[in-house]
Amino acid sequence: MNYNEAIKILTAKDNFCIKLGLERIESLMAKYDNPQNKIKIIHIAGTNGKGSVASILANILKCAGYKTGLYTSPHLVDYTERIKINDIQISKEVFAEYIEKICTLAKRENIKLTEFEILTAVMFKYFYDEKIDYAIVETGLGGRFDATNIIKQPILEIITSISKDHTDRLGNTIEKIAFEKSGIIKANSDVIISENNQGFKVAKETAKKMNVHIHPVSKDIEMLFENGTNYALINNKKYLFPLLGLYQKQNLALVMEAVKFFGNISEIALQEGLKTAKWGARLEYIKEKNILIDGAHNPDAAIQLKKTLDYYFKGKKRLFIYSSLITKDYKTVCNTLFDENDEIYFFEFNHKDALSFNEFKTTMPNLKYLYKFNPDNLEQIIQKDCLKVVTGSLYMIGNLYIKLTSL
Repeated sequence: MNYNEAIKILTAKDNFCIKLGLERIESLMAKYDNPQNKIKIIHIAGTNGKGSVASILANILKCAGYKTGLYTSPHLVDYTERIKINDIQISKEVFAEYIEKICTLAKRENIKLTEFEILTAVMFKYFYDEKIDYAIVETGLGGRFDATNIIKQPILEIITSISKDHTDRLGNTIEKIAFEKSGIIKANSDVIISENNQGFKVAKETAKKMNVHIHPVSKDIEMLFENGTNYALINNKKYLFPLLGLYQKQNLALVMEAVKFFGNISEIALQEGLKTAKWGARLEYIKEKNILIDGAHNPDAAIQLKKTLDYYFKGKKRLFIYSSLITKDYKTVCNTLFDENDEIYFFEFNHKDALSFNEFKTTMPNLKYLYKFNPDNLEQIIQKDCLKVVTGSLYMIGNLYIKLTSL
């Protein structure tokens, strides 16, 4: 099996769906003698910020000399982005081999896996086979019934910012969503969460019931933006930190609390880990072209992006390339992000749940400068003398990412 054949399996109609529940992947991993229970895992759940926290922490551990696995989703261009060891993606050849092995076994045992379950199984088996020191594992959706939650005893759990998203599956209140996210908490473990997190009360109650030591983070890490360079201020010391975004204050505070669990992280490793941290398409700024790429696809992420725009780019003319899945609260997102004189180029990209231009235009009639985006005109748009903000669905951003970063 080659990579393209593996992708066809993942995106086949029967597999490319969401089915919450642990029974299927538990049955499969038992056939491999549960490799996920033989790995030291840091498990991360949350609505926003979990990818940033995961990637920053993984980078610090890598710089400290640990062989570190990182599992995130979704990907932007290739599926292999989701599974990395020391920031190196699993090769397409090895990825295809693992997909073939997993799917052959699942078929023989009559276990019908979803796309995410297949990927999660590949990740656990690959990380175990590669004898990693630590794995940073991000949940896909929710927590309690997410495929990653077959981990029996993670060494640490981190819960990032919780807000309303995927309400059709996780519930329509913060309390219900926080309950699902807190489902990653295991008995006799340690969990890190910010006291400012909207789900803090629910997580704290869950931790208490399960005899879990909760580590409440009360203070965010301060940021400093000087002469176009971003710094994190930790213990009165400036660290180069390239990830823009005021929300990174809370994310980085969670990371720094997690670092305490690894007592031998040197100052040099910390400096290098922060300086080289990256997380594609999350407030990724291409200074030469004045492009900001950020997958703000829900209302809370839109609020954070708006705050960041007003902080880093105050008074600058803005142009947006935007899209959304129809399942998202795009009205709230747009009402949060767009100012009266912003130019909006709406991208009707190829996805079964993509919002159409006509529907967007009908439901957002007050946008004065709304245009249908044509990918063939991307270079012309990018040359405009203003800040270009590419935001909304990460699936859409994936369609443009290679062009945007190579122009």
